[in-house]
Amino acid sequence: MPDSPKNIRKEHIVAAAAHLFKQKGYAASSVRDIATALNIEAASLYHHIKNKEEILEIICFSMAAKFLNAIAEVNDIYFNAEEKLRKAILHHVEIITEDVDKSAVFLREWRSLPAQSLEDFLLLRNQYENEFTRIVENGMEEDVFESVDKKFAVLSILSSVNWINEWYSAEGNMQAKDIAQKISDFVLGGLRKKWVTDLHYKI
Repeated sequence: MPDSPKNIRKEHIVAAAAHLFKQKGYAASSVRDIATALNIEAASLYHHIKNKEEILEIICFSMAAKFLNAIAEVNDIYFNAEEKLRKAILHHVEIITEDVDKSAVFLREWRSLPAQSLEDFLLLRNQYENEFTRIVENGMEEDVFESVDKKFAVLSILSSVNWINEWYSAEGNMQAKDIAQKISDFVLGGLRKKWVTDLHYKI
């Protein structure tokens, strides 16, 4: 027997929808599918949400807020560029692995946002990339990073950490901190100036 809509919380709807969007894709998922996953009548969902677009907005913007808050904290607290980059990568990996369903929706389905929401989302995404760019710039100013194409470097870093969502399993051998360390070592191996790398080996 379907559950009473009073027993369904909005966060449960969002979680069920995120899992469904990850499995079937946003476009192929309907409100009826979400209701079926929750064992309630489709009409009952409308006591909590306007439509499935609202759910997509909630997921994308809540995830964006997590990423932005995390990297803002990194750039406010830490001073050394290498340490900043390691912490930023760690936080990114932790957020990705904390909820793989919502992460998948955030990474794959943002293009399906309504026009105005999409515009706002892209501003947040650019803001996040700019925070990573600041870290790369810091490293170049500190003379510890090579002079590189900053946009290419940042997009390469983000591609590396975002790809985690495609293969990560909580039951796997590596947890977030292990993954972050490996990615950080790899990224820094390409960014560091030779004299810095030599110093690390000596230490």
